[in-house]
Amino acid sequence: MKEKSIELAKIWSNNPYFDELDRSEIKTLLEDETTNEVELIERFHKDLEFGTGGLRSILGMGSNRMNKYNVRKATQAMANVVKDSFSGELAAAVSYDCRKYSDEFAKEVCMVFAANGIKAYLFTELTPTPMLSYAVRYYNCKAGVMITASHNPKQYNGFKAYWDDGAQVTPPEDSMVIEAYNKISNWEDVKSMNFDQAVKDGMIEWIGEEVNESFYQEVEKAMVQPALAKEKGHQASFIYTPLHGTGYIPCKTASERLGYKNFKVVEEQAVFDSAFSTVETTPNPEDPKALKIAVDRMLAENIDVAYGTDPDCDRLGVVVNHHNSPVYLNGNQIAFLMLYYLFEQHSLRGTLPKKPLVLKSIVTSDLQTTIAEHFGGEVKDTLTGFKWMAAAWRELEIKDTDHTFFFASEESFGYMPRNHVRDKDAVTAMVLMNEITLHYKLKDMTLVDALDQIYDKLGYAQESLIALNFEGIEGQQKIARIMDHFRNEHGMHVGTERITAFKDFKISKKTNLLTQEESELDMTQSNVLGFEFESGNQLYIRPSGTEPKIKFYTMVKVKEGDLETKKDIAQKQIDLIEKFIMGTVETL
Repeated sequence: MKEKSIELAKIWSNNPYFDELDRSEIKTLLEDETTNEVELIERFHKDLEFGTGGLRSILGMGSNRMNKYNVRKATQAMANVVKDSFSGELAAAVSYDCRKYSDEFAKEVCMVFAANGIKAYLFTELTPTPMLSYAVRYYNCKAGVMITASHNPKQYNGFKAYWDDGAQVTPPEDSMVIEAYNKISNWEDVKSMNFDQAVKDGMIEWIGEEVNESFYQEVEKAMVQPALAKEKGHQASFIYTPLHGTGYIPCKTASERLGYKNFKVVEEQAVFDSAFSTVETTPNPEDPKALKIAVDRMLAENIDVAYGTDPDCDRLGVVVNHHNSPVYLNGNQIAFLMLYYLFEQHSLRGTLPKKPLVLKSIVTSDLQTTIAEHFGGEVKDTLTGFKWMAAAWRELEIKDTDHTFFFASEESFGYMPRNHVRDKDAVTAMVLMNEITLHYKLKDMTLVDALDQIYDKLGYAQESLIALNFEGIEGQQKIARIMDHFRNEHGMHVGTERITAFKDFKISKKTNLLTQEESELDMTQSNVLGFEFESGNQLYIRPSGTEPKIKFYTMVKVKEGDLETKKDIAQKQIDLIEKFIMGTVETL
């Protein structure tokens, strides 16, 4: 591996296709191969993989790094598949976040599309992922690209690939793009043209304000009680941090348009900053440390709710001021509040559609199923990732289903309250949470009170996530060992929990461990494991598709006792499962 990596590094350092300044970065590393051996191997031991959603990696020169050359290559692969798949006028929409080189990479994408005869629509400023998805649909594009590494650390950037429905690419197109990407072995096969010339030729067009206005109008249609906000929106208060990302203008604009006048922003974190210099940890709203400034201000100024979004504004975090104490809601709890509110309010108003369909990932709480069925709705599970939910809905649209899209979510702080966007949409989700907060505040309730009310009525559920980070080649090997162990050596118990069924989504098979009966799982094959326990609790395990992590999702239900007793029992059950997981991982 070392010799191959060094050889490839030398080829890159001498290839005139790459800019001199970029080649000098590699030459500097090669000047001391011994000291820089690990770094050279990490950069050049393989080509950066075009995964099922695109590219994501640490920035830098190298075959396994995120740089403008790999961005061009990925765009050329998409262009090849677009031209093979569609006829007539072809177009793609492009946006980007605040990360280092994001604006440059977005222009590179446009130049490659333009050189391939595909018109590129480019946002004039950094813009959230949901608005990119919307632009694909607005312009009837055949593809889209969002330059972002989502909530990853600052040294990362990425390339999210979208198809003509505004969702991230799914089968069979994802495999076609991956195949096209892997076939490109000669950099000269990647077409590009001068940006200014492409603009002059009409092959690159700046996206105008009319798209933003249309998007805001769709956001407003997702609300159930817009008149309530116009009349009493000032009675609820919010503090929001965009974590230096794209959400600042859209979230503030959408909230204020609807009447939420007490919508404050953490100004020092509204500045676009690729280093995320005011964020204590990664810019991830799932991490309480990332929301510290907003939460401190929420408590100091007695504000009702604090929000945070990641750099591309597709994930939403919510913290509740519950009697002067911060309560950090997890992704499942936020979804419970949205889903219950939407069902209840539409039912009361007689506006609940026929056969409302809720989409969720397999690692998202089954309490959503309980909520939906309580109001006469249906739930469809998919693999983790909004691309699979969007694909499921698209399939039903093609079949002219009599279902009506109602809501989609996954536990990792992703929500799609309306299908004008076909991906996670923190803008619409935040404005909906504004309305829910106001609705309950007028009843003298916090969102925590509202959540407990749902638990009292429909049962208690608690979820937990362990996300273990393993970097580099050794990390990949560790993750593989962990998956292999739980796939092949799980036995009949996870801690004190007795396993009744084992699901291996890699081979689409579910095994009843009590009867040894096997059945097929009706989902695209994926490296995911699922355990159903005798208690009704569940555990899912999967490697992340975008980060060097392995994730363990524990989902617990408790039926007996009052609410506080249920919470105590649930936590103890989760603790035992997690203790077993950590003990096992340490030995592998």
